[in-house]
Amino acid sequence: GVGAARAGNLTFMVGGVEQEFDAAKELLVCMGSNVVYCGEVGTGQAAKICNNMLLAISMIGTAETMNLGIRF
Repeated sequence: GVGAARAGNLTFMVGGVEQEFDAAKELLVCMGSNVVYCGEVGTGQAAKICNNMLLAISMIGTAETMNLGIRF
């Protein structure tokens, strides 16, 4: 989020040619505290999608639990 970006605590999940990742990593660590190489092109995006899906599932479960708690 915005707070993590301002604090320089972003996480970057990067896919691509490893030599190109190594070259870009120096720049990425200026903006984020976690820079993870995920493999070939597209794997960083896939890791991010999985992370977002897990977060969404967790948020839905929390919302449903709060709704149930309000009713009883």
